[in-house]
Amino acid sequence: MAKEISTYLKIQVKGGQANPAPPVGPALGSKGINIMEFCKQFNERTKTQQGVVLPVVITVYVDKSFDFIVKTPPVKELLLEACGLKKGSGEPNREKVGTIAWKKVLEIAEKKLPDMNAMRVESAARSIAGSARSMGINVTGTPEKS
Repeated sequence: MAKEISTYLKIQVKGGQANPAPPVGPALGSKGINIMEFCKQFNERTKTQQGVVLPVVITVYVDKSFDFIVKTPPVKELLLEACGLKKGSGEPNREKVGTIAWKKVLEIAEKKLPDMNAMRVESAARSIAGSARSMGINVTGTPEKS
């Protein structure tokens, strides 16, 4: 028989670097979860993605046990990494901070597709291109017409 779910938590933690400090400690402690157990499991599972920001969805059960799913990095992080930037533009409509090729946007879309609300890579790529533009990153090239 399945366990009864108490709640879900969504947090972002750097891969391989979970520790009891915020945001992990306060979020898990308020739900009665063993913080050190989560940190140990998370760090073991994400040791190959050291330092990459990863969204985590934690399912908390009534008996205070938990499961968690590690998702792909946020689009913002993938775009910044692809462009070699530290942050986006403060005024994206006036100040452009970088450029990304459509081919690279498609690569990011393929990587991110399982965690997006898109059925096709092209749809996900258009969404990611919009995120890039809202960060002040120009998208060069054009999508192929299908």
